[in-house]
Formats: sequence, C-alpha cells, structure tokens
Amino acid sequence: MEPNWAAEHLQVIRTLMERSAVYRRALAPMMLLTGLVGLAAASLGWGLGIDSPRSFIRYWLGISLVPLIGCFLLVRWQALRDGEAFWSPPTRRVAQAVLPAAVAALVVNLGILVQLGPGGASAASHFAHKTVLGWLPTGWVILYGCAIHAAGFFMPRGIKLFGWVFVVGGCALFLLGLPDSPGPLFAHGVMGFFFGGLHLAYGIYLYFTEKRKQAA
Repeated sequence: MEPNWAAEHLQVIRTLMERSAVYRRALAPMMLLTGLVGLAAASLGWGLGIDSPRSFIRYWLGISLVPLIGCFLLVRWQALRDGEAFWSPPTRRVAQAVLPAAVAALVVNLGILVQLGPGGASAASHFAHKTVLGWLPTGWVILYGCAIHAAGFFMPRGIKLFGWVFVVGGCALFLLGLPDSPGPLFAHGVMGFFFGGLHLAYGIYLYFTEKRKQAA
C-alpha cells in the first residue's frame, strides 16, 4: 500500500504542475463570475432592505449557490473540452482541502438559524442583529480565506495570497471593532467588498496577465 500511495501522490503533483496554466485560465472566468454575482447581490440585498438575521442568512446562502453552480459548469465544460475526467485525483485533492472550512461555515449557519428559531423576539434582538449582521459576514470572510488558502497548495501560488487577503481582511475587521449596531449597509457592504469587489479585481488581473502571456 505504501509504494502505491507514494506513486499516486507523485502522479497528482506531476499532473497539477502540468495543468497549472490551464487552472490559471479557468480561474479568470470563475473569479469574474463570482465577483459580478457578489456585487450585484450586495447591491440588491441592501436595496431590498434585507436586514433581519434570518433573511440575511437565507439570502446569502441562496446567492452562494449561483457562483457555485456557475463555477461547477465552467470547470465541467473545460474538462469535457479537454477530454479529461472531471473528478480527477487533483480535483479530489482540492475538494478535500476546502472541505473543513466549508463544513464549518455550513454548520455555523445552520446553528445560528436554529438558535434564532422561526421568528419572534429572539430574531429581533440586538444580540441577534450584531451576531448575524456583524460577526457572521466577517466569519464567512475568514473561513472562505482559509478554504482558498488550502486550495492554493494544489493550484497557482497566487491563490494562497488571495486567501491571505481574506483572512487578514476579516481579522482586521474584528480588531478594528465591529459596529455596536451593524445595519444592512455594513453587512451587505462587507459581502460586496470581499466576495464581489476582490473577486472581480482578481479576475480582471488574471484575465489581462493571461492575455499578455498568450500575446507574447
């Protein structure tokens, strides 16, 4: 079993190195899609006045499915175009890397929804608002950064730096102090800046740097 595991590990590393340029090209449309969805969702959420704890969580959980499905379809299309298996060993490694942070975020969201209950005083309390509209978006940012950083060990090195931006940015918000009574502008603003603006900026950077490489 030991030699087989070592051989498989080396093969995965070799494959990842060979596909680094391919992954870099795939990242640009994925980042652009996520950024555009994030900015649009933040603007729409603030404009619609989505400010209750339960509605905020449900809204962003629903929104997260849009880029997730979109990125899945993009990766699937690229795998079909290149004649490669979608659920390949490198793909499994990336999925395993991001799984702990993703599961933690999901459990936290479900736990808060259960604590809030179907409605009533608990859902409208000051503590509930500060937890969901202040702490939760910042926690999402940090957990997402951890997931991206973990995936960066199997992808282009810029991804790890991108993950650090989220981790450091989220921690900085905590250290600077969250608003005592965070409103929808703060909550949707944090989501729009990190999940919208930063993704869009990184996607544009990847697009133009890749374009310059192809021109050279």
